[in-house]
Amino acid sequence: MNASVLAQIAALKTMPASALKTRWRELFGTEPPPFNRRFLESRLAYRIQELTYGGLKPETQERLRALGEQLASARAKPHRPSNRNRPISGTRLIREWQGVEHAVTVRDADFEYQGRPYKSLSSVARAITGTRWNGWLFFGLERQRSRP
Repeated sequence: MNASVLAQIAALKTMPASALKTRWRELFGTEPPPFNRRFLESRLAYRIQELTYGGLKPETQERLRALGEQLASARAKPHRPSNRNRPISGTRLIREWQGVEHAVTVRDADFEYQGRPYKSLSSVARAITGTRWNGWLFFGLERQRSRP
């Protein structure tokens, strides 16, 4: 690494906050953000190296841009927890409760019981029993772990 670059980076540690902010204006051409000293030092150190040795490769910049767009579109969609063990749509779950057979149909986004949509199997189990249940356990899709 260039001795001049090392000296500039080392000097950041001893600069007063006002000098760091001035240096920020010189290197970035903008007002410094209202963050702590440690952030300013690390970002200024990166900028000094970036200006001396060059920034990220265009391929890396493009990949980061694509990942940012992918993240933004993923956040725009409502989050639905993925469950690899979820039965496929159309599956009918049958459970006998107090002598009555109950059938639930798995759909893409929810579950259908007695012609009504339910967001979770737990809500179906509650409609059947009147008490709170883990729906996966109630319908036998997940076995309780054996206790040591």
